[in-house]
Amino acid sequence: MTTTPAPRALLQAMFHAAVEAAQPSHCIPPHLPPAPKGRLIVIGAGKASAAMAQAVERHWPGPLSGLVVTRYGYAVPCERIEIVEASHPVPDQAGMEAARRMLDLVGNLQADDTVLCLISGGGSSLLALPLDGITLADKQALNRALLASGATIGEMNCVRRHLSAIKGGRLAAACHPAQVVTLAISDVPGDKLGDIASGPTVGDATTCNDALAIVRRYGIALPDSLRIALESGRGESVKPGDPRLARTRTTLVATPQMALEAAAAVARAAGVTPYILGDSLEGEARDVGKVMAGIALQTAQRGQPFPAPCVLLSGGETTVTVRGNGRGGRNVEFLLALGIALDGQAGIHALAGDTDGVDGQEDIAGAYLAPDTVQRAWAQGIKPRDSLDNNDGHGFFQALGDSVVTGPTLTNVNDFRAILIT
Repeated sequence: MTTTPAPRALLQAMFHAAVEAAQPSHCIPPHLPPAPKGRLIVIGAGKASAAMAQAVERHWPGPLSGLVVTRYGYAVPCERIEIVEASHPVPDQAGMEAARRMLDLVGNLQADDTVLCLISGGGSSLLALPLDGITLADKQALNRALLASGATIGEMNCVRRHLSAIKGGRLAAACHPAQVVTLAISDVPGDKLGDIASGPTVGDATTCNDALAIVRRYGIALPDSLRIALESGRGESVKPGDPRLARTRTTLVATPQMALEAAAAVARAAGVTPYILGDSLEGEARDVGKVMAGIALQTAQRGQPFPAPCVLLSGGETTVTVRGNGRGGRNVEFLLALGIALDGQAGIHALAGDTDGVDGQEDIAGAYLAPDTVQRAWAQGIKPRDSLDNNDGHGFFQALGDSVVTGPTLTNVNDFRAILIT
């Protein structure tokens, strides 16, 4: 007979399995390209890119060289591929210089050469190279405004692509005529290639007008340099079918769905039936929390749509429109809204965290919610609704000792949410 672990331990084991499934050491080696007649140049960007580069070095039999840029604290030792650390989620000078050097590195390649591009979530800010006439300060201000606006990741990356000298297919175009093989770890809803790190090696069908519409939709004030780049069409990206992209191919080596399936296997082994509700859920984090609470309550009280014990799994990327003075964080905001709506319902536990170990701008992955969480908060004089209104989910769960801290996980397949109904 299977003995079910304690709820918190089971949820943490599931989260660990989801993260482990997306580790570059597992998912990179099976997808390495054949050795080229010419050189192999390795480039890349993202929170997982250094670990991806390390996996390439350990499994590549021949010569190689290259440069990848990752988040501060996410570097791992490599011997032949240079690792640069830069800022995320707001870009900095180090990321801009790395992007410029990367373009120089691939600027004079031959048809016999192969470029292996390692892309993962976070690459948009880490690989920041503004168009001529646009300053880094302008891009930083835009990034901050987009992050606080409530825009989806697809909308944010559409704007970023059209103000960049390296995203939206431009990096692949610079590699022409070499072959470009991109191995990507997806962190975006629907695994849309153009949204993973803003698609530096894939053609982009969106336009400057699309980017302008997004900026206007969210009421973001643009400096003249950004507005002119979009209105003039100077920021147009490289389109699908461009001949410079003819020798490019992209493989998704890890996705949110793969991570959720790994977590589901842990639940089954513990005698709990998993139900994956979706790997690409979007929307305001607090709204998703309310909806998930309704499903969890119906399950706990009515045995519908699922019989207990079960665990409801979901992934994707929600958003937080920051209106308060809190630190944001979509996973903790989701959990706080979930807890308020559950109102202490017995037998429901939850864990939500970002698989990269960073929820919002905090070095905290997420948090754990128990049936008595809200009651314990009241006992400490913390008003849950005030914390939610202030976008202070991190402060709320830290005060209760329920934060989930992993440190850098060296991968990123976006958010993990599990609601366990015992």
